[in-house]
Amino acid sequence: MAVSTAVLRELHRIHVQLSDLRDRLARGPRQVQVHTNNVAQQQAKLEAAQETVKQTKIASDQKQLDLKTSENKIEDLKSKLNTCSSNKEYQSLLEQIAATEMANSVLADEILEAMEKGDQLEVAVGEVKSEVEAAQAELTKCQNKVTGESDVIRADIERLEGELVEAEKSLPADIKPDYQRVIKNKGADGMAEVEDQVCRGCGKQITLNMQNELMLSKPVFCKSCGSLLYMCEP
Repeated sequence: MAVSTAVLRELHRIHVQLSDLRDRLARGPRQVQVHTNNVAQQQAKLEAAQETVKQTKIASDQKQLDLKTSENKIEDLKSKLNTCSSNKEYQSLLEQIAATEMANSVLADEILEAMEKGDQLEVAVGEVKSEVEAAQAELTKCQNKVTGESDVIRADIERLEGELVEAEKSLPADIKPDYQRVIKNKGADGMAEVEDQVCRGCGKQITLNMQNELMLSKPVFCKSCGSLLYMCEP
């Protein structure tokens, strides 16, 4: 049984191109997923930043409410000064007023600090929003690119699959089962060129007898990697 070197070379070329195209087709959705994950991460970052702003505002509002309550308390204490029945009671009220005013001063500083922090956080939220928009734009760009390329790749795959069917018709019937087995198991790596008595699939040297059989157009499989071999172009 003889098998044409030209047929084997053509079959290998088609398998290599098909493998590359299928890898590119599968790579597209993975690229889209990477950008999708990035958008989700940026969105989560934005939501966390917005939640921080919300909690900071709630805390600031509560402090302002506490300050207002404390100021009302001072006014109430001051009103009681005029009704004191003893100097001791009067001094006690003055001390309470002084302590409350000191606490209010600290609280007012905390409110101011919280408001400044809130402003800074709002700026940070704006920056994260820009990052979300940029990530979304990159996702859309990637989706459009992958969609366009996928249509072309599928057309090329369909064309090459047709060429493969035609090329396989030239294989002798006796070799087809072994050929199909090795292609099923190894894909494009199931075939390899021989140059200077070396299998280019695994880099191992073939025997002189295998070399002679190849020159006689007999089917030869590499004893190291199992690939169906063919002679390189002279």
